[in-house]
Amino acid sequence: MVAFALGCATPVGIKRTSFIAIDRELAENAITGETPSAFSRHFLERLRLVRLYADNPREALLRLRQGLGGPDDHDRVLALSELWFHSARESGDRGEYLAAAVFAYAFLFPQTEPPPTASPYDQRTHFALELYNRGIANGLAAPDSERGIELDPTPRQLQMPFGTFTLVAPKEEFRYGGYRIVHPVALGDLEIRGLRNRYRRPGVGVAIAAGIEPVKGENEELDPWLPARAKVPVTAFVRFDPLPRDFSGAHGTLEFYDADDTPTVTVGSTVVPLASDPSAALAYRLEGAPVWDFEVAGFRRSDLAIAGAQKTHGLFFLNPYRPGRTPVVFVHGTASSPARWAEMANELLGDPRIAARFQLWFFIYNSGNPVLLSAEGLRSGLSNAWAGLDPENKDAALQEMVLIGHSQGGLLVKGMVVSSGDKFWKAVSDKPFDEVEQDFSPETRALLKDAMFFEPLPFVRRVIFISTPHHGSYLAENWLGMLARRLVNAPGALTKASVEVAKINERQRILLRPFKLPTSVDNMDWSNPGLQVLASLPIAPGVHAHSIIPVQKPPIETGEDGVVKYQSAHIDGVESELVVMPASHSTQSDPETIEEVRRILYEHAGIH
Repeated sequence: MVAFALGCATPVGIKRTSFIAIDRELAENAITGETPSAFSRHFLERLRLVRLYADNPREALLRLRQGLGGPDDHDRVLALSELWFHSARESGDRGEYLAAAVFAYAFLFPQTEPPPTASPYDQRTHFALELYNRGIANGLAAPDSERGIELDPTPRQLQMPFGTFTLVAPKEEFRYGGYRIVHPVALGDLEIRGLRNRYRRPGVGVAIAAGIEPVKGENEELDPWLPARAKVPVTAFVRFDPLPRDFSGAHGTLEFYDADDTPTVTVGSTVVPLASDPSAALAYRLEGAPVWDFEVAGFRRSDLAIAGAQKTHGLFFLNPYRPGRTPVVFVHGTASSPARWAEMANELLGDPRIAARFQLWFFIYNSGNPVLLSAEGLRSGLSNAWAGLDPENKDAALQEMVLIGHSQGGLLVKGMVVSSGDKFWKAVSDKPFDEVEQDFSPETRALLKDAMFFEPLPFVRRVIFISTPHHGSYLAENWLGMLARRLVNAPGALTKASVEVAKINERQRILLRPFKLPTSVDNMDWSNPGLQVLASLPIAPGVHAHSIIPVQKPPIETGEDGVVKYQSAHIDGVESELVVMPASHSTQSDPETIEEVRRILYEHAGIH
């Protein structure tokens, strides 16, 4: 009665606060903040270790470890994991980080029989995964790496506060597309830029990006479609031998996985997803990549090549070939590069339904070259990959390719799904080709035949045209087009062939007009005969076609995107046409465009 009379608070009671404050307190832990979680603090309070932990964390945790062997072991090892991690963040001691990983592993994969049954709603499982992943990343970090947290995979012994951590090499070295991985850098603490969303896949292991290098004597096993200087996504996992009951030491084998190809790992009887960070891996790959320098240089210098491009005719894969996954091939536009597909690639890779069914391929070409010549390069690259990857024709997914072309790239894509007959030759000559072909050298004859006479590729089933100037770009007609023409330098082989054609035409008049070597800018002028022929050719039966057309402002019918008018990008015979407004020519990064591509790929894969 005295307490009520004086208005004093009782020793135990409540006070009103907010859900936000309570949720913040419940969610705080050593990973998200500066304070260990309430779960771990409970153990410190129970055992009167709070003050000792504040003064001497290592001594407090060694005492907490001495209590192992009781019925609360499963909970105790998680508290030990978090508290060792919290201490390591203060001390920077790699041994303490490894201690956190060891105890997290024991929580995730208990050795007791029967193992504790975890509720699927227990948030501590995800927490333990993060403690393990970050403990391994920091515990195995190479000293003084300028790249970030670079893992040192060297087999060695490291000292933990209570024993020795022995890192063992796997029996078989990991290969990525036949390459050895080097400089594996953890992605978890890297901030990305230039992408709207960051997609992560939770699981066990350290998501990393690594360089690749050939292994001496094994070059015949290398995947030729992987760029030589690529940074590839890999997941590092340390598998522990059975741990001593007192955790006095640990033996772990460092394993690497291609999480895109092997999404899970089995530990005992438990199947666990592997962690991956596809967005950070993509951004890391593009940081400082030579492909950025190719864009304008590749337009001006038509013989400039990215390393390895000649071998694959300009076709590159984001990952090694995946049997059973349908290729989606991206073809960039003028003065551009595959890097400009980054936003779309990130969104598609972040969609597990698409990532599991499709593989992303990219075509790079000198965009100042004549359109038909570039199209022949794409045709050769796709045909060689199709034949080389599946010589026995067993992979049905390779028969269902999807091609996506932006701007000039859309013209190249259309060239894959039409039958030329002799229409391109007739547009420049009134004499049948078979009557004059013997006048050309074998090299020039082959160049003309490959570029001007072709049939639809039988394995392409769907095409998407984005901002494509089917009837020309109005910029090709004005002073910008004239300037661009002067910037282009033709490759040596094409220059040699053009000189030959010009001389023969002077003698025999086989062409309808004096010959002049065209650039891609010439080919995109509405009056160009070749462009008119390409626009007139119907898409092959059985091929599904779609158009995505950006327009800056209404009305749509007279609108344009700054480079291409709507009336030029619009063609008949497509199954769908989406007008994105307001939008500019580079709409391949716009959310509406990406969502339309996603919808079309869902349709292609039968995803409902």
